[in-house]
Amino acid sequence: MVPYILCTILLLLGIYGIIAKKNLVKIVIGLLIIEYATNLLLILIGYRTGGTAPIVSDARYAAVESANFVDPIPQALIVTSIVIGLGITAMVIAICLRLYEKYGTFDILQIRRLKG
Repeated sequence: MVPYILCTILLLLGIYGIIAKKNLVKIVIGLLIIEYATNLLLILIGYRTGGTAPIVSDARYAAVESANFVDPIPQALIVTSIVIGLGITAMVIAICLRLYEKYGTFDILQIRRLKG
């Protein structure tokens, strides 16, 4: 239960970073923290104490072995999420750099005033 609570705290910390901070870099860091918290939550859901990889070594014992298999779906989702998250992070950082080149600041309040 404690890991789920810590995961929720991490998620709330990321949400706080997005809502309360005015610096684009800090907002991106908050977005990354939310992504990591979500990945961690999915891994925790898929975790099974004493579980083994879902690989059947002998077909005769497949029914017995399958009782201890770990669900591979959350792990596959996390790998996909990490790859997609990497692309999104690269795109968001590129947008931040373009905004900095145009306005000379990462402060969203100053960027909002400098429209044009």
